Amino acid sequence: MPILTLESVRKEYGLEPLFEEVTFALEANEKAGVIGPNGSGKTTLLRIIAGVEPPDSGIVRIERDRTVGYLSQDPLYDPEATVLQAVFEGGGEVLSRVRDYEEACRALEQAGGGDEALLRRVTDLAHQLDISNGWDLEADAKAILDRLGVVDTAARMGTLSGGQRKRVALARTLLLRPDLLILDEPTNHLDADTIAWLEEWLSRYTGGLLLVTHDRYFLDRVTNRMLEIEQGRVNRFVGNYTAYLEMRAQRDELRDAENRTRENLARRELAWLRRGAKARTTKQKARVDRAHALLETEGPAETRMLELSAASTRLGNKVIEVEGISKAFGDRILITDFTFRLRKGERWGIIGPNGTGKTTFVEILAGRQHPDRGTVERGETVALAYYDQEGRELDPGLRAIDAVKEVAEWVKTADGDLITAGQMLERFLFTPDEQYTYVGKLSGGERRRLDLLRLLMGAPNVLILDEPTNNFDIPTLVALEDYLDGFGGCLVVVSHDRYFLDRTVDQLLVFGEGGTVRSFPGSYTAYVEDRERREKEAAAAERERAGARSGGKGSAGQGAGKSTSQVGSRTSAGPSGPPVGATAPLSWKEQKELERLEKEIEEGEARKTAIGEALAEAGADFSLAGPLYAEMRELEATLAAHLERWEALAERA
Repeated sequence: MPILTLESVRKEYGLEPLFEEVTFALEANEKAGVIGPNGSGKTTLLRIIAGVEPPDSGIVRIERDRTVGYLSQDPLYDPEATVLQAVFEGGGEVLSRVRDYEEACRALEQAGGGDEALLRRVTDLAHQLDISNGWDLEADAKAILDRLGVVDTAARMGTLSGGQRKRVALARTLLLRPDLLILDEPTNHLDADTIAWLEEWLSRYTGGLLLVTHDRYFLDRVTNRMLEIEQGRVNRFVGNYTAYLEMRAQRDELRDAENRTRENLARRELAWLRRGAKARTTKQKARVDRAHALLETEGPAETRMLELSAASTRLGNKVIEVEGISKAFGDRILITDFTFRLRKGERWGIIGPNGTGKTTFVEILAGRQHPDRGTVERGETVALAYYDQEGRELDPGLRAIDAVKEVAEWVKTADGDLITAGQMLERFLFTPDEQYTYVGKLSGGERRRLDLLRLLMGAPNVLILDEPTNNFDIPTLVALEDYLDGFGGCLVVVSHDRYFLDRTVDQLLVFGEGGTVRSFPGSYTAYVEDRERREKEAAAAERERAGARSGGKGSAGQGAGKSTSQVGSRTSAGPSGPPVGATAPLSWKEQKELERLEKEIEEGEARKTAIGEALAEAGADFSLAGPLYAEMRELEATLAAHLERWEALAERA
């Protein structure tokens, strides 16, 4: 039975509907990602489902006795409440007990442990938590707060930054463990490691999930359904983000084919009409009517895609040279004696936990801040553009096209063409009507897109982007990544978006606590794999040391009757097998496994071909295509595992 049902939901803003006839259901175990361009109504749809905002018409039904948890982009908060109070607010009786217990323990600690009344209250609350099994909830709460970086639970909410308040609100939402979890951009203000933890947490979460995020890795790994808002309608796709892209590409191909067929028919009918045929007979009149109908029929609406194209100026060999810089704010050390060379054509990503100095460093590169010690030199040919987190304040009474004309009336594109400011705005998805919209009436995403356009119009050859993915929708990010593919200058990106980093940079600066900065020559995914490998090696070495210590104590008895080399040597042959490092021949069982794997791999490849043909026949029928895509992904995973095992056995054979 669906946990959530929408029937013919409609919402209007101004004269035009934001969306209409939205009908879909979400099962209790489904995890759906909601995607669409900025301004398409993603956040509004979540607010309507959460009960924060009413629809203009239609029905939103949540199954009886089911709880809903909602994380908005800008959560409300009481500035006087402590973090602990905010986290446990409205979470039911057991969560309230956990909050009271934590507050009583803190008060007892501050009193030095000698307050008898506080001691009795702590004891009484501990007993109540025993009875209600509240200790598991307390442990869960502390683990979530710790992983989200919420350390000072006594701090007042009004003293926290926007990112910190968002993390507190996220902790509270997760702690509620509702039957339906609604998250609007939960990954904003989280570092990459925390995003990976949240990914894992949601993967284990057993309730229904509705999620809006621009993080494509996150969508791919967490969701099993996609809801696409397109031109006021919601299209439902089975599978994760990758499956959605596959089905979307197939749908667009079918649309293109339909358009070509319709246009060819119209051309043939027009040619017939222009030959002067007289519509005297019924058959001829029907043909004339059909030709006019074809001419008047609109094909499937095309999705507007952002086109980024701007020239860059020539860059000399000297770009930016940073020598021995240090930076601190009070007792907080961000950078210590750091030297860095940004060379021509290099692309650097900057990662690390929040508060470790990433933004401060790029502000120093851009000349907006100065180091406490050390020097920063820029080459004479450097034309630097810095896209910061806040964006430049534009006159709200200025129209969008005038904001662009302030930079240039004409723009030279990467192809060498000259286009007008209006044409450039159209490439950035501002329609001719929207170009005359006042800046003050643009959405946050539209203003940031305008900021980016103005920057690129300056033809920079060094581009610094600080968290560019926070304000852009996925289509804008895809277009920006394509633009950066062809960008001939230097690139420095601060981002927690793992996908964006993988697409745009090939070297990393990793910022850590206490002013440490180290470089890594590779992509973000390569960095994570290298870190995990090192952690495993360190853990294995520690286990080996622990085994050696425990083995040394009992070696005298265990080694009786054997030589010292037989007991202690790692390369000596034992009674159960060949020397370590030698290759053992295949056993009869392994030989049979190798033969079986060869057969199953052959059958699997044949099935892959058959699924591909079935997908082509399914066309736009997503009820047929969805299960086929699911089978294809499962088959590919099985084949990968089979091939890995086959290679290991075949090498030994």
